[in-house]
Amino acid sequence: MKQGRIIVISGAPGTGKTTISTQIADESDRETSVCLHTDSFYEALKKGAIPPYLPESKRQNQIVINAFLEAAKCFAHGGYDVIVDGVVGPWFLEPWLQIVRDGYEVHYIILRAAKEETTKRAIRRSKLDPESNAFLVETMWAQFTHLGRYEQNVLDTTDLSVHDTVLTVKKIIAGKSALLDP
Repeated sequence: MKQGRIIVISGAPGTGKTTISTQIADESDRETSVCLHTDSFYEALKKGAIPPYLPESKRQNQIVINAFLEAAKCFAHGGYDVIVDGVVGPWFLEPWLQIVRDGYEVHYIILRAAKEETTKRAIRRSKLDPESNAFLVETMWAQFTHLGRYEQNVLDTTDLSVHDTVLTVKKIIAGKSALLDP
């Protein structure tokens, strides 16, 4: 089968990753598509799970990243359009760069909204108490600012509707302007 694409849609919580990723997978121009939510891989952890934002979760996070990366590769190898929805910051990109070197087509799109908008969106749906969640979202939002060479992969969703964001992401994918380059 023809190898599919892998499209990583990343950003801080509250930037629209899940909504946009799901719609991109549903509207893929490929015959088959799959949407992998990295949160599902974290939710699968039961005994001994460490909240992924804690420093002591580094080893666990690497294992989880490798698990969804391998799943993405498997689907792509089977010809699927693979949309990965998750917090995949540049600090987690080395395994993705390696699969690019192995011949996979990997797009890396970072959704970013203004800090106030991101916090407002994330707090509405969080399982954490509002104060803890606000701190966590602000911390993660800050991690997705000043991205160096990956600033060109950022799409500001602050004032975009879901429809307009999906259209823009589709244009980015079609134009191959957010391909990872090892």
